[in-house]
Amino acid sequence: MDENKTQSDEIQVDLPESVAQGTYANMAIIAHSTSEFVIDFIGLVPGVPKAKVKSRIIMTPDNVRSLLHTLDENLRQFDEMMAHDGDDDASDTYGGMLPPIGKPGEA
Repeated sequence: MDENKTQSDEIQVDLPESVAQGTYANMAIIAHSTSEFVIDFIGLVPGVPKAKVKSRIIMTPDNVRSLLHTLDENLRQFDEMMAHDGDDDASDTYGGMLPPIGKPGEA
C-alpha cells in the first residue's frame, strides 16, 4: 500500500494550449465568505473607465493560505535574483517591471 501511496503523491498537470498563453491582469479584487475566497483578476486599461474581469478563481481558505505562502516564497526568490550589487532593498527595483498589485501590507 505504501508503494501505491508514493505513486499517487505525484500529480500530473495537463496545460491545454488555450490556457498556456496566459491571461494578462494588472489588478485583482478579493472577496471572501466563511467558506471560500473569490479572486477576480482584472485588465485595467488606462483612460478607460470600465475594467473587465479576465478570470475569476474561487478557492478554499486552506488553498489561499498555501497560495499566499508560495507567492511569498517566490517573491522573496525573485527579489534576491533582482537584487543589484550593494542594493539591500530589491523590492523597489523589480528589474524594470511593475511593482506587485496592491499597497504594501494590504491583503
